[in-house]
Amino acid sequence: MLPGNSIGQHLVLTSFGESHGKSIGAVLDGCPAGLDLDEKDIQKMLDLRKPGQNLISTQRKEGDVVEIISGVFRGYTTGAPITMVIWNSDQKSKDYENLKTKLRPGHSDYPAMTKYNHYNDHRGGGRFSGRLTATQVMGGAIARKLLKISLGIETNSFTSQIGKIKMEREFNNKMINSIYKNETRCPETKIAKIMRENILDAKKKGDSLGGIIESVTTNVPVGLGEPIFSSLESDLSKAIFSVA
Repeated sequence: MLPGNSIGQHLVLTSFGESHGKSIGAVLDGCPAGLDLDEKDIQKMLDLRKPGQNLISTQRKEGDVVEIISGVFRGYTTGAPITMVIWNSDQKSKDYENLKTKLRPGHSDYPAMTKYNHYNDHRGGGRFSGRLTATQVMGGAIARKLLKISLGIETNSFTSQIGKIKMEREFNNKMINSIYKNETRCPETKIAKIMRENILDAKKKGDSLGGIIESVTTNVPVGLGEPIFSSLESDLSKAIFSVA
């Protein structure tokens, strides 16, 4: 059985690093040789989740610049594990010193302290930080390109609801180019503006809003997945619920 820092079977993604450590990164093992790949393919996906881009996202400033340090040679994958790293730069670790004794409710502070017998890195949530989602994006960027080239599979995700504000139309392929033209990632421009206003209003009040993200995948081959424990739905659920 794979440890809790890895996911996948044929294509295995291992995440490493802590929020306020020197770096965070990912190792993707199982990618076949010969895939046309460079850092730009990964960077463009990381730029979509990069913090500090607007008023409705976290204000931590990180360039999130990826560096490939193994598994790619002369612009093509070699078949060896692909190791990718992001060097952290905007850590304000002193802001978290009180977390040694004052544990935040609803966060991982207490479980992490107990699980690792007080040896955990408490700064910014350490290994439990949402910052580690960047490592999932690294592996996902490669998997996304591999699926499109080898099987013609495409995946597009978008925000369909924030609080009580919902999309008015059903998503279709004509909306794909509109997803990333606004801060909320909603393909309906009018609704996206209302969503943004509601988020900023909640922020002023010290509140937050829930939401719904939808993902649409096309050209999926018939019979993908297994009947019981490794069904497509169960494997996707594990990945989705692992997002911090």
